[in-house]
Amino acid sequence: MNNKLQNWINWILYDELMDGKLNAPKHLLGNHDYGDGQVITCYKPHSVSVSVKSPQGKNLIPMEKVGEDGFYGIYFPKKKFDGSKYRLVTEYYDGTTVTSADCYAFDGLMTDYDAYLYAEGKNYDIYNKMGAHPMTIDGVQGTYFAVWAPNARRVSVVGDFNMWDGALNPMQIHSASGIHEIFIPDVNPGAVYKYQILTRYGEILYKADPYGNYNQMRPDNANIVFDLENFKWTDKEWIDARKKVTRVKRIKKPMSIYECHLGSWKKKDEDSDFGFYNYRDLAHMLADYLLDMKYTHIELMGIAEYPFDGSWGYQVTNYFAPTSRYGTPEDFMYFVNYMHEKGISVILDWVPAHFPRDAHGLGRFDGMPLYEHPDPRRGEHPDWGTYIFDYSRNEVVNFLVANALFWVEKFHVDALRVDAVASMLYLDYGKQDGQWLPNKNGGKENLEAIDLLRNVNQVMEDRNPGAFLIAEESTAWAGVTAPVSMGGLGFLFKWNMGWMNDFLEYMKLDPYFRKFNHNRLTFSLSYTYAENYVLVISHDEVVHLKCSMINKMPGFEVDKFANLRTAYGFMYGHPGKKLLFMGQEFAQLREWSEARSLDWYLLDKPLHKEMQTFVRDLNDLYTKYDCMYYNDNEVIGFEWVKCDDADSGIVAFVRRGSTTTDQLMFVCNFVPVERKGYQIGAPCITEYTEILNSDDEKYGGQGRHNKKKIKAVPEPCDKMKNSMVIDVPPLSVMVFKYNYKS
Repeated sequence: MNNKLQNWINWILYDELMDGKLNAPKHLLGNHDYGDGQVITCYKPHSVSVSVKSPQGKNLIPMEKVGEDGFYGIYFPKKKFDGSKYRLVTEYYDGTTVTSADCYAFDGLMTDYDAYLYAEGKNYDIYNKMGAHPMTIDGVQGTYFAVWAPNARRVSVVGDFNMWDGALNPMQIHSASGIHEIFIPDVNPGAVYKYQILTRYGEILYKADPYGNYNQMRPDNANIVFDLENFKWTDKEWIDARKKVTRVKRIKKPMSIYECHLGSWKKKDEDSDFGFYNYRDLAHMLADYLLDMKYTHIELMGIAEYPFDGSWGYQVTNYFAPTSRYGTPEDFMYFVNYMHEKGISVILDWVPAHFPRDAHGLGRFDGMPLYEHPDPRRGEHPDWGTYIFDYSRNEVVNFLVANALFWVEKFHVDALRVDAVASMLYLDYGKQDGQWLPNKNGGKENLEAIDLLRNVNQVMEDRNPGAFLIAEESTAWAGVTAPVSMGGLGFLFKWNMGWMNDFLEYMKLDPYFRKFNHNRLTFSLSYTYAENYVLVISHDEVVHLKCSMINKMPGFEVDKFANLRTAYGFMYGHPGKKLLFMGQEFAQLREWSEARSLDWYLLDKPLHKEMQTFVRDLNDLYTKYDCMYYNDNEVIGFEWVKCDDADSGIVAFVRRGSTTTDQLMFVCNFVPVERKGYQIGAPCITEYTEILNSDDEKYGGQGRHNKKKIKAVPEPCDKMKNSMVIDVPPLSVMVFKYNYKS
């Protein structure tokens, strides 16, 4: 062996390389200056010989074989090759010859400043470095990989390009950050890969890339290299307009949300576990349907990659990858872009509260608790069987904040609905005594999670004006939708779970017993201005033996439909944005299942088709009259006309918008009793025109209308100075339009 080469080799590193434990391979492999000359070394197991040549040259310079395990080196008295400007020509025992650039001759891309910001939890663009990124460096095409695994003894990229051999591409650790990185030439989009991790205890793990952008279709779970930079967006006008919508403006805009599970809205093949439509097909079908039904927003359940269909997307293993069930990341970009072209906003469900224990996922990522809190009293949900993120660790906080930004900045989504916020806020959520630890002040509030939620809301508002977050929060936590600057959590909206629970319990009752539970109908108005609310009838209410919405209703079939129309009418009139889960707009009979399509055949039946028509007209009414949404959070926007006569089963209220014209009065009858010539309070003396009646024949009713305009008179009724006389159909909702006169 050349003496210079022998003297240069660090034999301790050499032994670590041979043992598969080297986490700094660039200290041994690659191109190195040595005095006035240079040393080039490489590790090519199972090879016969390795030679060096210039990129376009033909002259091969044989390298010297060191030992019998595939290590080669060569010493040049004078520097011959700059940086990565050389190629390794490797001959294998089967006669194959491979020419490639040397992955250890390229400089790392993770800067000290990147690592510093990441350790501070403030590198919000980290997804542009972490993960797998196809690129060209020094004229060489390949993929740059980076992963955080501070407890690992060694991390290698393994895949179909290196026979899944962890000895071939060990990654270079970046200083003390725990970040490992490598640029591998000739690895292009479509390559399948994982990280092979040697733990401190000698265990070998195969982990999916936490920042990977595309995954194999389940049950396979490796990542696929994908380039996110090629899609040609055409929604600049939409994004520019979105930036101009402030918090104050947003809460005064209409939001009628269609909650949707893409895999079961419609299936391409009902008999196949893989019979899904592509994102592109779904974009066209759904946009046409949403426009026809007059919805303004679509909310998608579970898009981040998940292995088990039955988790609906709430057991996420790959937070930066749209699920491959419906196509590629570019296909999903097309979906969002197309929705924007059609004027439809896109909301994604986001799950920062917990993650599953799947072996290839985030759990015990480098052999030790990393993304999860190390103490099971803080790091595990006993009821859910999942891990809880360690919100006290800056790198984990960075992961989550960057992930929220990623979906908005890379995929142009308009909002994130944050799942299970209550479980994040309280340390004792779902736990018994002894299963949780109090905070530093002795309380049950999760102070670090609270900081995360405030941070992600504030950073989102600062970086992406007009984009926002919605909280699924089921407790009475104060200030969920208050700005961070005012001490709130910073969400723009909160799901009104209290209204939903009370209202559904009320609607399930036989009408006779509703009078004894009248407060369930009216109580929500006592707190409706405490937060910016979204009224929801979500997927959770129509699964697990809870019945579909139509089957929650009491009575015979015709009564069930009349009840449901009344319920939807009251919901749309109540202050708050609207969300209805797919299928309930046409009275899906069966409980929802992710394994099958909605029962679209029901639309061949008149009552179901008429229910769909009713919901379409409610959406049309909602978006046409700004009194339905403009003052949702202002006292002026709502006033009871009749709310304390439980025996009658009738409630009435008015909605006021931005002007004194086109105000609406709702009259809801929750009992199957018709009342003709019924006197009811009126907000002013003017003419009232019935513009919607759920008893209309086109909705499946019997056509009992107030066909003529109704003139109010100065006769007191229902604690109002004025009143009018109307006919009230049984189990119905009526809407009257009027212009206010003082």
